[in-house]
Amino acid sequence: MKITYTLTDESPALATYSFLPIVKAFLSKAGIDVETSDISLSARVLAQFPDRLKPEQRLPDALASLGELVNQAEANLIKTPNISASIPQLKATIKELQEKGYNVPNFPDEPKTQEEQDIKQAYQKVLGSAVNPVLRQGNSDRRCTKAVKEYAKKNPYKVVPFDKNSKSRVAYMGEGDFFANEQAVLITEPTSVKIEFIDENGKMQVLKSALKLEQNEILDATFMDVEKLEEFYEEQINYAKKENILFSLHLKATMMKVSDPVIFGHALQVYFKDLFAEFGDEFQKLGVNPNNGLSELLSKIESSSKKDAILQKYREILATRAPISMVDSQKGITNLHVPSDVIVDASMPAMLKNGARLWDKDGKECDTNACIPDKTYATIYEAVIEDLHKNGTLDPRVLGSVSNVGLMAKKAQEYGSHDKTFIAPSNGVFRIVDERTNSVLLEHKVRVGDIYRANQVKYDAVLNWIDLGIQRADITGSKAIFWLDEKRPSNKIMINLVKARLQECGKDIEILAPKQACLKSLELIRAGKDAISITGNVLRDYLTDLFPILELGTSAKMLSVVPMLKGGAMFETGAGGSAPKQVSQLIEENHLRWDSLGEFLALQASLEFFAQKTGNTKAQILADCLDEAIAKWLDNNKAPSRKVKEDDNRTSHFYLALYFAQALGAQTKDKDLSAFFAPIAQDLNQNESKIHQEFIDAQGVSVDLGGYYKFDDAKAQSVMCPSATFNAILAKIQA
Repeated sequence: MKITYTLTDESPALATYSFLPIVKAFLSKAGIDVETSDISLSARVLAQFPDRLKPEQRLPDALASLGELVNQAEANLIKTPNISASIPQLKATIKELQEKGYNVPNFPDEPKTQEEQDIKQAYQKVLGSAVNPVLRQGNSDRRCTKAVKEYAKKNPYKVVPFDKNSKSRVAYMGEGDFFANEQAVLITEPTSVKIEFIDENGKMQVLKSALKLEQNEILDATFMDVEKLEEFYEEQINYAKKENILFSLHLKATMMKVSDPVIFGHALQVYFKDLFAEFGDEFQKLGVNPNNGLSELLSKIESSSKKDAILQKYREILATRAPISMVDSQKGITNLHVPSDVIVDASMPAMLKNGARLWDKDGKECDTNACIPDKTYATIYEAVIEDLHKNGTLDPRVLGSVSNVGLMAKKAQEYGSHDKTFIAPSNGVFRIVDERTNSVLLEHKVRVGDIYRANQVKYDAVLNWIDLGIQRADITGSKAIFWLDEKRPSNKIMINLVKARLQECGKDIEILAPKQACLKSLELIRAGKDAISITGNVLRDYLTDLFPILELGTSAKMLSVVPMLKGGAMFETGAGGSAPKQVSQLIEENHLRWDSLGEFLALQASLEFFAQKTGNTKAQILADCLDEAIAKWLDNNKAPSRKVKEDDNRTSHFYLALYFAQALGAQTKDKDLSAFFAPIAQDLNQNESKIHQEFIDAQGVSVDLGGYYKFDDAKAQSVMCPSATFNAILAKIQA
């Protein structure tokens, strides 16, 4: 067995340049090989077009290889956060690669030839959450470790008090959304289906065929009525204007890579309806796609003869419509600039822990009308605001913890929806037809532009998920809740499966709709108790940011384990995203504030798994000593500071290495390990001040990484490993 460590993007990738040499050095003493696999956005792009590249530029399809690995019992994968690419991010990557001499094609927004259609199809494999559905061949067990929780209680993040007179709220559609229109069916025997669209004239188009379904699989489909969506946006913009609060939009344009950019685009067109009414023809001529956001629009009008008139109208609208919340007030980046900037699972918890406020154009914190058009999961954030009004500010010093067991194996639910999401080309009917019996399983009447999607959940994935939830409840003794809504057809079917399995296992676990489950969980953690949320895929994604951010101030400090259905395991390094703002600070000041605690926790769990699978006693000792080192690292508060010329990501790695070596040198279970690491620990300890100063001295200047989406390895390595003294000691370990 080997440990495979992923190379990804932005802050986690930079941190890897510093941390991975430490990992490889220490683990080599237990005979553990660590190999890397590049699944960064740029690598995923290059892997799609080998025929266009020079032999030395070609990269293997690492994601496809990992997809095979995770279906093997010996899989032991440490995965750092990667970019879930939006179209603007993809285009920026393509541009950078082209400038570096890689002959990758432009992304065709509207393919006109077969070649362009093939290119767009290749890029579809890269867009959005392309990585996670491939790798997550198991369900999710994500929780806060005891050491991290105790540290957070002793050292709480700075809490922004909640004002009970706050006007902030969560708004969602009352009708016409995905929640309202969902239909679902339980497949009684194996079959295959096709998705058809039939227009008003009876012309039929097969959108997808030979979609295999297994016995007891849940199939659901739904659509969003975009006419009602636009009415909703207009109402919410007017409400925000009337109440003098910010208008903000919160979607998941990376995960829901087909549907949510379109939902985003409708918001842009409604807010700037007068701009589109007056200059729509010009925008069409310039190739402006509202789904890509305001940033693209402002960029493309630079070449327009009507630029000044457009900008004048644009400023008038900003001055008269409801104020928009800002992603970056200093740079003038609004909530409507780029779809990948308004990721709901990051933006909503950030708002809620900030006294339920966001920022206006002047950087002032303001009450906000947070719009999450689809009701399905919006209610969990509504529940938090209701709880804050009723019970006041959450105090992280006393809060319990909400862990999560999440259904995601075999591309369960929305993660599997990308290839089954379509925009209605005209008025008509979407239907899913059983190819074996030719019977219609699900049918939706839609209008032109409506957003349709279908999802699947495999029965063995559901059973494994239920059993994992039962197991965690038994191990911890914590209150467990299945977050399922009987008013949602697919959830109603799942509730029946859950009840049957619970009865079979002799267990009694409560089932609540998401809003009620959220309120109950908040009640428990306010009382200092722990809770386990057992949820579907999207709620898994949302809750593993929401509760950690409310409890710890960040979601990057969670232990995230994916026990694979085939017996292997993946250890994800936290739900903290890839932190683009931190890269900007590094480039400008040579200070990286990325917190690698998630990587530390993942490595510790990976070593334990390695020992269990192989019987390697040295691996278990490494795991135990790393656990001890992490606790000491937390107690000594060696996490990165946000400020230049103070501790950053690199010093945090050094201190973990110091404490790790000290623990290994002091342990008595393996004399060879203690004999080797005792002098290493002494060496690190004696040189602590010198090494620390070398790291600090490197800061305060701008640096060149040789790229953004594709770093120059030599330059990035030099930036992230600036201590010659520390580098020499690491080299001594591997000598």
